[in-house]
Amino acid sequence: MFQESGLLNKILSLGRKIIPRRIFKLAQPIYHWCLSILGAVIYRFPSRSMKVIAVTGTKGKSTTVFMVSKIFEEQGKPVAAIGSLGFKIKDHTWPNALKMTLPGRLKLQKFLYQAKKAGCEYVVLEATSEGIAQNRLAGVDIDCAVFTTLHREHLESHGSFENYLAAKQKLFLKTKNRHILNIDDPYFEKFANYSAKTKITFGERWGMITGENLRTKSEKLDLKLLGDFNEYNALAALSVASAYNLDMDKAVASLNLIESVPGRMEVICSGKGFDVIVDYAHTPDSLEAVYKNLKPRAHKLICVLGAAGGGRDKWKRPEFGKIAAKYCDEIILTNEDPYDENPEEILDQIERGIPTNNLPTSDIGKLQKIMDRKEAIKQALTLANEGDLIVITGKGSETSIAVAGGRKIPWSDKEVVEELLK
Repeated sequence: MFQESGLLNKILSLGRKIIPRRIFKLAQPIYHWCLSILGAVIYRFPSRSMKVIAVTGTKGKSTTVFMVSKIFEEQGKPVAAIGSLGFKIKDHTWPNALKMTLPGRLKLQKFLYQAKKAGCEYVVLEATSEGIAQNRLAGVDIDCAVFTTLHREHLESHGSFENYLAAKQKLFLKTKNRHILNIDDPYFEKFANYSAKTKITFGERWGMITGENLRTKSEKLDLKLLGDFNEYNALAALSVASAYNLDMDKAVASLNLIESVPGRMEVICSGKGFDVIVDYAHTPDSLEAVYKNLKPRAHKLICVLGAAGGGRDKWKRPEFGKIAAKYCDEIILTNEDPYDENPEEILDQIERGIPTNNLPTSDIGKLQKIMDRKEAIKQALTLANEGDLIVITGKGSETSIAVAGGRKIPWSDKEVVEELLK
């Protein structure tokens, strides 16, 4: 079977260098479409032999994919999954080190072929707006499309919020069989108008699957996961289970047993007098949701945060600072994924959102800037006392830090915390 060769990668890299960046960016959708179709042809359209469930939205994609996978596998359905949490084919899992939630080129088709060969009947994947806009799903038959939430994100990449919304909508235009929709989201109507054979809505009080009803059933939804927002992810996953006529009581029981999702409100340390939590939060809405849920649990909330570089959503950086100032008792700004940007400038932009009354940083007791991420985490651990809570955001379960020159430095927030606490 065909393998992506080093020669192909060299040709593609050479193309990027020769073709001006602006033209290359405009041509990206065609580039990805051609490679996706090529991959589909080479691997004989593997998605046609399985039911592909694509989850899209600004927040909740990873956790929803994780939950759907758990429900299906615990009801004896051979399932594969792909997203920012990693890759899964039945019992075999491995990390996603691509810095790309939805793979491009031929990688996605190759994964689907491997899932088919392993006997998987279902594939659950995260469908990102960039992946959809770049036609990475070309040649993939989508059986079910799931909408979680919509907030401002990737505006530099798409050019406007309207383009971002349009990219998400393309998934529902492409998918004709099953649609799963969050009826509580303000943009629900933007997705509800696309035709599908089966539509299932979910919400706290309204919709076909509701949180209110699930708390009164014989098998009550009682999540162990931190964060009220995880109930919406659970409702989305249960709606998928309903769409495929799975046993709903068993599905609820499966979700109730989940103690953590890697890098999503994941408790790394407890029992030392304070807790350490790692979360992927990388949008203002998700960051505020994390802090808002954790603040009442903490005597003192110590927050370690940064922001991604690469020209990505620079508008978010001062917003992060404003939100951190609102909830955090101690703020430690640190490096995250600078790419080719100056990491110090990124931290300065976050700091601009922190009300300082024009005092120099040294006079602000709650704010520190420590560029070395390991040292920043070490400082947070040093500050923690009985009843405090440390939350480290931005990386989640990611396995590397992206720096200048396209390099990736191996990294894990979880492993660093565990190492420092030994």
